[in-house]
Amino acid sequence: MPRPRRLPSLSLPARRTERVLVAALGLALVATLVQYAVVAPSWGRWAADWALIGSSCAALAFTRSRPVAVCLYVLAATGVYFVFGGVDAPLLMLLLMAAIYGVAAGGRVVAAAVLGAVVVLGTTLGTLAGNDEITVAALFMLAGWVVAMIALGNARNTRRAYLREADARLAAAERGREEEARRRATEERLRIARELHDVIGHNISLINVQAGAALHRIKKDPGQAEDALGAIKDASRETLRELRTTLGVLRQVDEDAPTEPAAGLARLADLVAYAELAGLEVRDETAGEPRELAVEVDLAAYRIMQEALTNVTRHAAAGSVVLRVVYGVTGVRVEVDDDGAGAPGNLAKQTDRHRDRHNDGTGGGHGIRGMRERARALGGELTAGPRPGGGFRVRAYLPYETEGATT
Repeated sequence: MPRPRRLPSLSLPARRTERVLVAALGLALVATLVQYAVVAPSWGRWAADWALIGSSCAALAFTRSRPVAVCLYVLAATGVYFVFGGVDAPLLMLLLMAAIYGVAAGGRVVAAAVLGAVVVLGTTLGTLAGNDEITVAALFMLAGWVVAMIALGNARNTRRAYLREADARLAAAERGREEEARRRATEERLRIARELHDVIGHNISLINVQAGAALHRIKKDPGQAEDALGAIKDASRETLRELRTTLGVLRQVDEDAPTEPAAGLARLADLVAYAELAGLEVRDETAGEPRELAVEVDLAAYRIMQEALTNVTRHAAAGSVVLRVVYGVTGVRVEVDDDGAGAPGNLAKQTDRHRDRHNDGTGGGHGIRGMRERARALGGELTAGPRPGGGFRVRAYLPYETEGATT
């Protein structure tokens, strides 16, 4: 399964902005050093000034965790420096811009705007107080820098939030695909288990019945025992053939190749023959105009009748069974009626015995429940229960068109 493409990381534009700020800070540092070399203030003043500058630079390391606190500290250090410092330091102003950018990038846009307004207002008050070095043009430039830093920081925060949300959506979509793949794998395992049960269960039941008959007759009637052993041989050969067919389908790599064993109502005569070998009197009936069925419908009809007939040979103690196929206008109906499991007047006991058959399937729950699942998977329905006149009936309706099938 191809993994979803990840959205571009935030790191490239973010690193680009940070590199520009670092380069600007480097240039400002050089300019500040040049100014100090020219002016040459006293060592005490020099130490105080660089303590403010150095601590402001160090404070920026905590911008991501404490952006507002860092910006307040740099703002205070800048104010103290420009009130008491002896040399103009563009480095501090750039540090202040970087701090405002960090506040906005952290999602605190309102706080960044308030701090930026304090910077512009404080600088304006300094100009009104008589600082002739700050002109009106410089104030407008400072305001522009503040707005630019807030805008860049907000853009970074917005993009980061968008990418986080997009990554979350991609992760959710990937989890959904994985869950869908697991669901389909589970359904496929159940389908394979049901197919193997239907393929093997019928013939194994016949082998079991014939083996019991052979053991019972081998001394009294060797001829009938020989017939039973021959039936066992035929049934085992058929079991191996169908098992090889099913396993061959599972090994198919080409998705255009058939994905179901070649079984359908055309092989109904095989079911009749095997049921007769088990000692049942079998009658098959067909009503309506026979038509070609979709592969999945044909297979389901055959498997349902096969499983119902298997249950008859295992549990019903029946003497006769009727296999009926009715082609209707919108779908095909298949029925398996037997005369076993009690007399008409003993319906309560009959129902109890048939309930055991309902939950049968060699202990795996694949009996009538499995037949019902087959019918529902194609949008059909299946009913099973005692007949009022005695015996048991399995009836399934399968639509010709399976677009509305449910799983």
